[in-house]
Amino acid sequence: MRLDKYLKVSRIIKRRTVAKEFAESERVMVNGRIAKPSSEVKVGDIISLRVGAKETSYEIIQTADNVKANEAKNLYRVVD
Repeated sequence: MRLDKYLKVSRIIKRRTVAKEFAESERVMVNGRIAKPSSEVKVGDIISLRVGAKETSYEIIQTADNVKANEAKNLYRVVD
């Protein structure tokens, strides 16, 4: 699954265009490497987002093309 789509489906970032802009500005890393919006992500990958001085990491538990809002938190686990 594409990185920008995963960030949107999991509701880590609310809009796909915003997720794309995050990745293009080198504020998203997958497994320790700067990632492009089209980077493929899979179960077990660690996504790190930098917002200002704060960095938050998420481990992908599962991927899905479409989930309900209340089930989106089941797609990832916060890692710090």
